[in-house]
Amino acid sequence: MPRKSKSKKKEEYDKLIQEVIARLDRISQNRNVPRNIRKATTDAIDVLREENLSYGVRSSKAMSILNEIINDINMPFPTRSELLLVVGILEKIKD
Repeated sequence: MPRKSKSKKKEEYDKLIQEVIARLDRISQNRNVPRNIRKATTDAIDVLREENLSYGVRSSKAMSILNEIINDINMPFPTRSELLLVVGILEKIKD
C-alpha cells in the first residue's frame, strides 16, 4: 500500500506503534530489568514490526506477550508502570 494513500487511522496507528516500540526498546536495553522481562519486550517489538499482520493483530499479540509478564514478582515498579502505559496505548489500536 503506497504511503500517500494511507488513511489518517493508519498514520495514527503507525505513530502509536513507533511510540510503543521506542518505549519497549528502552526497557529491553535496561540492564536493571530481569532478563525474562527484557526478552518479552523484544518479542513484543518483533511482533509489532510484522507488517504482514494487521494493526489489530500485532497489537493483540504484543499485549498478550506483555500481559504474561506484567505481574512478574521480580519486575521493578517503574518498569511495570511503563508496561501498563504501553498496554494502554496498544489498546487504542484496533482493526
